[in-house]
Amino acid sequence: MAFAPQIRIPGTYMRGGTSKGVFFRLQDLPAAAQQPGAARDKLLLRVIGSPDPYGKQIDGMGGATSSTSKTVIVSRSSRADHDVDYLFGQVAIDQPFVDWSGNCGNLSAAVGPFAIANGLLDAQRVPMDGICTVRIWQANIGKTIVAQVPMASGQVQETGDFELDGVTFPAAEVRLEFVDPAEEGEGAAMFPTGHLVDTLDVPDIGSLPATLINAGIPTVFVNAADIGYTGTELQEAINGDAQALARFEAIRAAGALRMGLIRSVDEAAQRQHTPKVAFVAPPAEYTASSGKPVQAGEIDLLVRALSMGKLHHAMMGTAAVAIGTAAAIPGTLVNQAAGGGTRQAVRFGHPSGTLRVGAEAIEEQGQWRVSKALMSRSARVLMEGMVYVPADSF
Repeated sequence: MAFAPQIRIPGTYMRGGTSKGVFFRLQDLPAAAQQPGAARDKLLLRVIGSPDPYGKQIDGMGGATSSTSKTVIVSRSSRADHDVDYLFGQVAIDQPFVDWSGNCGNLSAAVGPFAIANGLLDAQRVPMDGICTVRIWQANIGKTIVAQVPMASGQVQETGDFELDGVTFPAAEVRLEFVDPAEEGEGAAMFPTGHLVDTLDVPDIGSLPATLINAGIPTVFVNAADIGYTGTELQEAINGDAQALARFEAIRAAGALRMGLIRSVDEAAQRQHTPKVAFVAPPAEYTASSGKPVQAGEIDLLVRALSMGKLHHAMMGTAAVAIGTAAAIPGTLVNQAAGGGTRQAVRFGHPSGTLRVGAEAIEEQGQWRVSKALMSRSARVLMEGMVYVPADSF
């Protein structure tokens, strides 16, 4: 019996923020995978090692968590005023699908460094030292991200003293600006229901106040106290509780339906990446997963968020955009948890520590608009070379 050989595909394994993923240049993918469709999805599933009924992704590059089961495709952009196009694929761990419905804010920090190092920017755009500004078109959601990437002696600077809770070692700071991060277009709105707070009816749970927002990534915010939590929980308090995870999925599905992202609750299972579900609470003292104490006076509020059905170990970058935006708008649950009033930045507590995110929101003719959201992350190449997959896997 003849067996298919393995093929080699150039790729880079990178950390961006508190996530890791396999990065590809579009031009390096096999021809069949250079277009969206089944071949591309099957290829990326095999690269990551999914679907894996054991939930470990042993036979692939994935790390068996939502933060490490990710892929990125980058290419030169044909759009005016943009350098590269960035496409993100969230790979399911135990199911055979890739979710293309949203962005990864953490890996957004690695796109600029990857593009520079892989020759996707014109040489005259890249300074020897200082800051290289990379304008990124986020193709999943049709938005612009501006990355400020530090350079040293003509190379991307990756080491430094910038510390990010949820990442063990310091690195160089990459500043990100998410331009007009709210949903746009006909019928679209930052608050798809037209309300800052809705009453969300969730089967077998009841009615909950909820803020449903499209900014950074569609997100469903609820109060921690309304679902029996304090907002200081760490992963083990929730991820080992099957009933709790089922309740969060029911809240997420109800929110997705109310936001018009799905037509029936059954569709939520095939749209795991969006929306996110998060719960908020006023500031309180707690101990982060690293053992670091977080004082109530250090933060404006507490936030815990779930990604791909599990409580995230830190905070998704796109959810941080949603948090910063909602915090800037008086009346949302996020703003209320932070003490109300107007603000242009917020520092919140998450399971791994704290994070600061800024947002500029303005009200025009009764409608809220956010011009940009700002945060800092870091990124680093972990490995580069060739990814191997069986030739008959896609």
